[in-house]
Amino acid sequence: MDKELLSGFKEAKRITKKFAKTFYLASLFLPKDRKYAGYSVYALCRLSDEAVDNSAICNQTDILLGLEEKISAAYSGCKLNEPLLAAFRETVKKYKIPKECFDELIEGMRMDLKIKRYPDFSALYKYCYRVAGVVGLIMIKIFGYKDASCRDYGIKLGIAMQLTNILRDINEDIGRGRIYLPQDEMLKFNVSESQLIKGLNNEGFKNLMRFQIERCRKYYEESSAGIKLIDSRLSRLVVMVMKETYCGILDEIKKNNYDIFSKRVFVSKSRKIAIISKILWERKYL
Repeated sequence: MDKELLSGFKEAKRITKKFAKTFYLASLFLPKDRKYAGYSVYALCRLSDEAVDNSAICNQTDILLGLEEKISAAYSGCKLNEPLLAAFRETVKKYKIPKECFDELIEGMRMDLKIKRYPDFSALYKYCYRVAGVVGLIMIKIFGYKDASCRDYGIKLGIAMQLTNILRDINEDIGRGRIYLPQDEMLKFNVSESQLIKGLNNEGFKNLMRFQIERCRKYYEESSAGIKLIDSRLSRLVVMVMKETYCGILDEIKKNNYDIFSKRVFVSKSRKIAIISKILWERKYL
């Protein structure tokens, strides 16, 4: 590996370690080439995602246009001046990741600039597919799979993880003016926007959360059948660790009596280690 590529992959590793602790921990089981490929994809998208969330509104469209240009450059034959972009190019070429996946991802980020509310789950699903379902498609390209049906399971796992993020981050998203919970389901459980803004954890909100968590778990359960279709035993282990850790976020929300307002829910490092140990002990799909 030349110096520029090595520099790019190291930068991707640094970004992933800082922002994606669960994936970083799970990825330690992967062979080096697959591990660094995952880092390069994550890092490029994360930097842009962070910039969109934390930049002035007038700059956000330009940031996404810049990301589109970088991705197009990586898929072209032109010379690249950024090591991180060179690492990204190496990954998409080696693992034959279609550019369309990243086009969808950008459209999902663009939705965040224009859409602040979702009338129903069908509308929310479209967003989740773009920002997370396609990530499932990208990652199974890196992991390798035996059957084309694995794609559908990868999408389901991506959707499940994004729905989990939405529940965990309700309070933070309100601060950005966004509510991802479907409006018709809020109405069904008698939960108003003003209640969310005030952080009221009453029985209506708890029932709404129970309903959302049940949906998440259904997607996780449906994604499980795809794990055995992944080629590598170590890749299967990584997917299982990610899945079970994210299910752990749902457990923590329930354990905290559905109060996601007073503190951000997370899975402790000790529990992550316990999850890994349990998976290795049971050897399911391994």
